Amino acid sequence: MTTRAWITECSAELLKALRAPEYMIPTMIFPVAFYTFFGVIMPQGNGASEYLLATYGVFAVMGPAVFGFGVAVANERDRGWLDLKRASPAHGASYIVAKIVVTLLVASLAVALVYAVAGFAADVALPRSVWLALFAVHVSSALPFILIGLTIGFTLGANAAVAVANLVFMGLAILGGLWIPISLYPDVMQGFARALPSYHLGEMALSVAGAPGDHTFTNHAVIMLVMTLALAGLTLFAWHRQRNI
Repeated sequence: MTTRAWITECSAELLKALRAPEYMIPTMIFPVAFYTFFGVIMPQGNGASEYLLATYGVFAVMGPAVFGFGVAVANERDRGWLDLKRASPAHGASYIVAKIVVTLLVASLAVALVYAVAGFAADVALPRSVWLALFAVHVSSALPFILIGLTIGFTLGANAAVAVANLVFMGLAILGGLWIPISLYPDVMQGFARALPSYHLGEMALSVAGAPGDHTFTNHAVIMLVMTLALAGLTLFAWHRQRNI
C-alpha cells in the first residue's frame, strides 16, 4: 500500500467526520464549555484554573476517542463496512490508522480550545515548555481511550455502543476525578478511582502543569503503561472475536 493510499484513507475519514457534526461539535464544545463555566465564570482561586486546565485537557480527548471509535466502529460494523474493507485490496490497518489520525486531530483541536480559554480568559500563565509538555501529555492520553472505544465498537451493536460509550465517558470523567478531586470522595470511591486510567492521566497532567497537590509523574506513567498494554490485549481479543462471528 503506497503513502498516497494511506493519505487518501485518512482524508476520507476526515471528510466523513466533517460530514457528521453531531459527532464533531459535542466532543469539541463540551470540554471548553465546562472549563469556561468552572474555570472562568466560577473561579475557585488557589490555582484552580491551572488544576482544571490539566484535568479538563484529559476530559477533552476522551470524547473523540471513546465516541469516535466506540460508536462509529459499531455503526460501521453493523452496516457491513468492516466486511467490505476486508474484501478490498486496502491494507487492513489503514482503517484503524485513519481513525486514529482523525481522532488525534479532533482531540488536539478540543484541547487547543480549552488552552485558549485558559490563557486568555482564566489568566493561566505557564512557560512555553510547560504548555508544550502539557499538550503532549493530553494528546497522548487519547491512546488508552481509543483502545477502550475500539473494544466497545468491536464488541457491541450500534444501539448498545451509544449507551455504553456514554456510561464509560461520564464514568471515567466523574469517578476518575477529572471534574472533582477524588480527595472529596469517600474512601471506597477513592480506591475505585485509582483503578481508572482517567485518574492517572489527570495526575500526570497535574504534575506537568505544576498544579497544587502531590502528583508523581513517573509512578502514574508506569501504571498507565501497564493499563495501556492490558487494554491493547483486550482490544486485540475483541478484534479477533468479531472477525470470527
